[in-house]
Amino acid sequence: MPDLAAARGPLRVRSLGRVRYREALALQHALFHQGHEDYLLLLEHPHVYTMGVRGRAEHVLADPGSVGAELVRTDRGGDVTYHGPGQVVGYPIISLDLGPGAIPAYVHGLEELVITALGRLGLPGAGRLEGFPGVWVDPATSSPRKICAVGVRVSRGRTMHGFALNVDTDLTMFSHIVPCGIADRSVTSLRAEGVTASPRNVVDALVEAARTSLVFAGAAGERVIERQDASLCSVRAGANPANSAGPALRRLAAAGVDPVTGVEISDHKPPWLRVVASMGDEYLALRRTIRSLDLVTVCEEAGCPNIYECWADGTGTFMINGERCTRACGFCLVDTSRPRPLEESEPERVAAAVARMGLAHVVVTTVTRDDLADGGAGAVARTIRAIRERSPGTTVEVLISDCKGDEPALRVIFAAHPDVLGHNVETVLRLQRAVRPQASYARSLGVLAAAKAAGLVTKSGIMLGLGETEAEVDGALADLASIGVDIVTIGQYLRPSVHRLPVARWWTPDEFAAVRERALALGFAHVEASPLTRSSYHAREGAQAVRRVTAPA
Repeated sequence: MPDLAAARGPLRVRSLGRVRYREALALQHALFHQGHEDYLLLLEHPHVYTMGVRGRAEHVLADPGSVGAELVRTDRGGDVTYHGPGQVVGYPIISLDLGPGAIPAYVHGLEELVITALGRLGLPGAGRLEGFPGVWVDPATSSPRKICAVGVRVSRGRTMHGFALNVDTDLTMFSHIVPCGIADRSVTSLRAEGVTASPRNVVDALVEAARTSLVFAGAAGERVIERQDASLCSVRAGANPANSAGPALRRLAAAGVDPVTGVEISDHKPPWLRVVASMGDEYLALRRTIRSLDLVTVCEEAGCPNIYECWADGTGTFMINGERCTRACGFCLVDTSRPRPLEESEPERVAAAVARMGLAHVVVTTVTRDDLADGGAGAVARTIRAIRERSPGTTVEVLISDCKGDEPALRVIFAAHPDVLGHNVETVLRLQRAVRPQASYARSLGVLAAAKAAGLVTKSGIMLGLGETEAEVDGALADLASIGVDIVTIGQYLRPSVHRLPVARWWTPDEFAAVRERALALGFAHVEASPLTRSSYHAREGAQAVRRVTAPA
């Protein structure tokens, strides 16, 4: 068998929890096209049927919507299959040595990976069925049962898609299709075979099998694994968790951070975080302009410590779509009352302020508006166009919400072509549910990936001090670099009130400097990292840095 994987750096394993299929596909495409790192994404999907490039429509036996699923046509091999709760899906995005027979050997290697993991979980009788890809239980008997589907895509030596292992799956969902185009073979799961295993047990078994798998380790014998996992803490539907410290602190504890041992809100900040208020003429003039046009700035709403420096420099970050957010992130001071209707004049008023102040670079951010059909995307696009019409020489940066991952809404913003599109992952994978329970790490990476695929300059930010480790920060930065993000900001989390998440610790200026150096080594065009860094801090310098990097020689 040929050497399938070059042992060049760690295998980055990301256990992402439940992720919508389209969001996972966007992330796969970004890692496939932009990155050179080897990844293994392990996750679970809501109910979805996927149709491969050779799939046949007649193999879909019922309307997917009638059983609470969607149908997605995708670019893998194979026919139609089902993904849903109780199933662990694995997507390796790795580089192959495309020697003779490499692709069949790769598929064979994925099957062997799953077979090894099943043995670790207490199901030793799994194997292959001649002529039928995937992993089967009792393949040598008269009643083989498929427990894992395999469908891949390989192009230019990179892989996408992978395998779907039934753990505790609702097997009746397979009755609405002809699974993988095979009408005369049954489907099974670990539970149906009498094996009880949690998704985390299955992920652990797969990761251990990957460590020495030929697919991932190649000739090296054993692959270094760099693993990060989403927290398994749950979020009750409809909850507004940041209104009370209790639920937020419980999620933080479930993510492995002791909320009692952190920094007390009454404790004095270290000297490098103390900001002197300086309300000079420039600051006061900008404040008068904002007040006269009845505008909102995130500088004020989020209690940004850099407000005096930025406003004195004539730079402000405008917040549109109102001042009330439909989400309740554990770190944010923005009002979460019921949002008011949008003001149609707001884009023009922002454009008037930009023109009156003569800004060379403007940042426009938005509250999250899940109550709107487009998530507020239309207003973002109108604001970009209004600024361009009044101030054609001004570069426009936007910091957007995820629009719930809705592709048409995101395309509206992309079509307005901001000079920089920012969307923050905010924290490391493990702490996502505690810090921003109504968002998703995978979705955020997918939004950034889609923006990059649309030809935009992309930017993201991370806060430190919520309980993350250095290794987790480096992993998050590697994820952003691997999907082609151009600019990254890294700053210290500051607790805005007693009702928000506590500070776990203060990162020192030297630690920020070290993180910045490691981030630059990953290939970002610009890295802004310091205790007081925020998303729009030195935003113009970041945009200029990207233009210098991308300018023709």
